[in-house]
Amino acid sequence: MANNADLRDRHIAAIPRGLASAFPVYAQRAENAEIWDIEGKRYIDFAGGIAVLNTGHRHPKVMAAVRDQLDHFTHTAFQIVPYEPYVALCERLNALAPFSGPAKSVLFSTGAEAVENAVKIARAATGRPGVIAFSGGFHGRTTLTMALTGKVAPYKVKFGVAPPAIYHLPFPAESHGVSVADTLRALQTLFRADIAPTDVAAIIIEPVQGEGGFLPAPTELLQALREVCDTHGIVLIADEVQTGFARTGKMFGIEHSGVEPDLVTIAKSLAGGFPLSGVIGRAAIMDAAEPGGLGGTYAGSPMACAAALAVLDVIVEEGLLARADAIGATIHATLEKLALRNQGVTIAAIRGPGAMIAFDIVTTSGEPDAAATKRVIHAALGDGLILLSCGIHGNTIRILNPLTISDALLQEGLDKLGRALVTAH
Repeated sequence: MANNADLRDRHIAAIPRGLASAFPVYAQRAENAEIWDIEGKRYIDFAGGIAVLNTGHRHPKVMAAVRDQLDHFTHTAFQIVPYEPYVALCERLNALAPFSGPAKSVLFSTGAEAVENAVKIARAATGRPGVIAFSGGFHGRTTLTMALTGKVAPYKVKFGVAPPAIYHLPFPAESHGVSVADTLRALQTLFRADIAPTDVAAIIIEPVQGEGGFLPAPTELLQALREVCDTHGIVLIADEVQTGFARTGKMFGIEHSGVEPDLVTIAKSLAGGFPLSGVIGRAAIMDAAEPGGLGGTYAGSPMACAAALAVLDVIVEEGLLARADAIGATIHATLEKLALRNQGVTIAAIRGPGAMIAFDIVTTSGEPDAAATKRVIHAALGDGLILLSCGIHGNTIRILNPLTISDALLQEGLDKLGRALVTAH
């Protein structure tokens, strides 16, 4: 029987080091918010496959929908022989669109594909090349999305010069010493110095930065960007790959602001663990691409579409919008208590809407402490809890447990987190 050490040796020999795995444990099975490795050790999952499992591992309704689809067909390529689950899912997504007016949707396989195609659609609709993104943002690892991502290491190291017409603005965050006014001044400087607004196709922003540290985009900024886009005919893209599908207590994170985007990129928790992504957009913009300009061989897989339709049912039937808020309140309250005790590493800046919660680990003088963050994650793993870090300084811990987690399991996981904070001191 294989063990973790043996598989790690095989892993290193067979897979390039550019694909890094966070932990040297290998999954054997999973249910809802728990994972068991190949040696039988149980873990509580506070990572959710990086925000993919809002409805948990192997939700019964999702699994049943996929099994039913498997009995019919697994692939035709939608652009060759289309099928009803794709159409039905796009209808559901259009009805959920966080903007007024007619909507249309198109499906792909990964978040990066969704972002790339949103940029293609925006360029087709405007006839312009430029795209503006933000420092700290994460939009993918393909050549274009890597350029949009606002972090060099590890995503851009050794991969050469970025494609042209991509620009970055500082993302406003108190912890970075950047205000909304600073960001908007930088935008006006960009328009004067580097690219005219009439050459900009799109501005893309995460309503809550994921990899950047779970930093919510201020409503004031989103409102200002909407005004700039309206003034200059620029497409506003909300990257909801991590924030979408109930994670923040809303179906989409941008709904907290009341600001309406033009395009929305979606992926991760859309299909409950099956590869699926998409773009939802204003119908007139979505129709700008010529026939054949959008698509992909596996884009909108029948099994993934079936899973996604079930995921949308589960979100409604199990009240996961309200559940995200309840889970978030419990996590916030626990973290506040942990921050006040006089033992363990120092935690600060507890933040995030709904159940998209993060906090920073800092030194006693308040400086980012990436080394202590690694120790906390290692201690948690040893105690059977899977955690992820993020942030530009590597000192943020993000919590992304399934929204279907039981209260008892949530509390058990938070207890393990509390112990890890002490062990890592």
